[in-house]
Amino acid sequence: MKSQRIARTDLSVSAVVLGLMRIAELDDEEIRTLVGAARDAGVTMFDHADIYGGERHGSERRFGDAVSFTPAEREQVVIQSKVGIRDGYFDFSAEHILRTVDESLAALRLEHLDLLLLHRPDALVEPEEVASAFDALESAGKVRYFGVSNHTPGQIDLLARTVRQPLVVNQVQLSITHAPIIAQGVAANMVRLDQSVDRGLGMLDHARLNDITLQAWSPFQKGFFDGVFLGDREHFAELNDVLDELAASYGVTPMAIATAWITRHPAGIQVVLGTTNPGRVTDAAAGADVVLTRPEWYRLFTAAGHVLP
Repeated sequence: MKSQRIARTDLSVSAVVLGLMRIAELDDEEIRTLVGAARDAGVTMFDHADIYGGERHGSERRFGDAVSFTPAEREQVVIQSKVGIRDGYFDFSAEHILRTVDESLAALRLEHLDLLLLHRPDALVEPEEVASAFDALESAGKVRYFGVSNHTPGQIDLLARTVRQPLVVNQVQLSITHAPIIAQGVAANMVRLDQSVDRGLGMLDHARLNDITLQAWSPFQKGFFDGVFLGDREHFAELNDVLDELAASYGVTPMAIATAWITRHPAGIQVVLGTTNPGRVTDAAAGADVVLTRPEWYRLFTAAGHVLP
């Protein structure tokens, strides 16, 4: 699988990331099989969050129980986790960030995280608190690099004015059918067209201008946890026809083509998988090596219901 560098870091990462949100119910061998399939497919990056797994650090703990890396293997993988979502509110206080990272490291049985992301914007954020926490984590060797998730350009800029470390990643929802950060720019300034509404506030262009790597979560979801579009011929018949046709042409699965649609974008967007099925990891990862032509990319775009004015 192709790899890419996260700008302003020394991290070389795979185009596809394995998300571990749903592993809490798997046994140790199932987790090892999943991770092994990902590694065999070329995946070098693994995504966690303190809230995954039904209880705080549930999925991180299961990962730490099941998977151990030799020093050489640890140098070959990139582990990231997220912090900030609590029971009924969001919290970017220095105290919560510092305590959570310590808990995550203990659960994962790791000495450091390669990346720490602020999970969802805290309306009560005090950038000085975040800066204090990031400085302490970096100086202690507990976190190497920092980023955000689901943040607007303005929210990133507000943090960046105070936080000393570069914010190098923004993880956001993106799929062929849920693509406002891309679709809006194609139809900008079109009156009475819903697609023209800027819901991302220039997120894609801001990321490219500021060397921020976007990571796409829910890459096969129709919308916000509305189910997958793959195989949904009731709502996305044309899209699935095109996916099937291109899959046959490239000798891969429709899931691979859906992955390729995202990785084809010149912004270098990573795809974060949420599956616990090793075969699906293999299928999706194959898409990172498929380079769709412009006509093919736009054909998928319009088949998903987006408008070309």
